[in-house]
Amino acid sequence: MTASAFVHSAFYRFTPLPDAQAAAAALRALGAGLGLNGALVVAGEGLNGAVSGPPAAVDAFEDALRGGAVLEGAARGLAFKRSPCARDPFGRFKVVVKPEIVALGLPGADTLPAPDERDDSHVSPVAWRELIARDGVVVLDNRNHFEWRLGRFNGAVDPQVRHFRDFVAYVQAQAPQWRAEGRTVAMYCTGGIRCDKTAPWLRSLGLQVRQLDGGILNHFATLPDAERDWEGECFVFDKRVAVDTTLHETATPLEAVFDPADPGERWRLERARRLDAF
Repeated sequence: MTASAFVHSAFYRFTPLPDAQAAAAALRALGAGLGLNGALVVAGEGLNGAVSGPPAAVDAFEDALRGGAVLEGAARGLAFKRSPCARDPFGRFKVVVKPEIVALGLPGADTLPAPDERDDSHVSPVAWRELIARDGVVVLDNRNHFEWRLGRFNGAVDPQVRHFRDFVAYVQAQAPQWRAEGRTVAMYCTGGIRCDKTAPWLRSLGLQVRQLDGGILNHFATLPDAERDWEGECFVFDKRVAVDTTLHETATPLEAVFDPADPGERWRLERARRLDAF
């Protein structure tokens, strides 16, 4: 990663946090003390978010979480996905407490196994490149339709997600054929969290699931020739709007991402224009 005035650092961890309010307070204090900006979600199932600031301040934040200095060690060993920024991609530091760190409305969620960020369904970027080139593999984009439209892996199918339930409906409709054909579902998302949350549900449908470890961001960071596998740009939920395969901000404006003729996307566009950060 090239030297830059600001660094964006994204992370998540599925880990029990019995007192989510206390965890949020600790994260607020840490971020404020270091002068960082960012957007974080905390729940009983873990934490998810991103911070931004000068490299030294981001280093200190990562060290505090990874080393166990906060959250009673629950974030020890946490992996961070970093990218350079010419400007601060967030306008404030916000930590919110929610019922889930990513809410997908999966059927029978209460009976599914807990997400496992380290199980053997995770595929490294190098192995992913080989996997998605095979016959009999469904490359499944686990993001919103507008994100797929802006950029995607070669050959990736678009479940037309405009609401969480759309992904569920698409997979349920396709699963019988995928099972009958013995197809492997190679699933990816931006940073990995959606795939970790949905993989147990896909397996409950009898599907063979593989997921890109660390998501698109890890693929871009790991492979200097990531453009071989990728078409377009990757949407990011902050002021940068989109990054290329070198993780650098592009010149793409919000108006080129969201379709104002689509009510859901028009709402997103209006909201993004109003807020300092997504």
